[in-house]
Amino acid sequence: MNILIQLGKRIAYLRKLKKMSQLDLSLESNVNKNYISDLEKGRRNPSVMVLNRIAEALEIDLSTLFKGIQ
Repeated sequence: MNILIQLGKRIAYLRKLKKMSQLDLSLESNVNKNYISDLEKGRRNPSVMVLNRIAEALEIDLSTLFKGIQ
């Protein structure tokens, strides 16, 4: 499976664990909601800075964001 798709699924999974909507994550991370949606579908190649903001919004370490991705 493509790494961007794996990353998107991981972000969606972690977001849902926190009971957050895409809008909630967008507001907490200061990342556009449409970008979050595209990211979760594997359509975006995010920068490390964007991934760090998402990890902080999810209250996890950046390394946790990549756990299980091959």
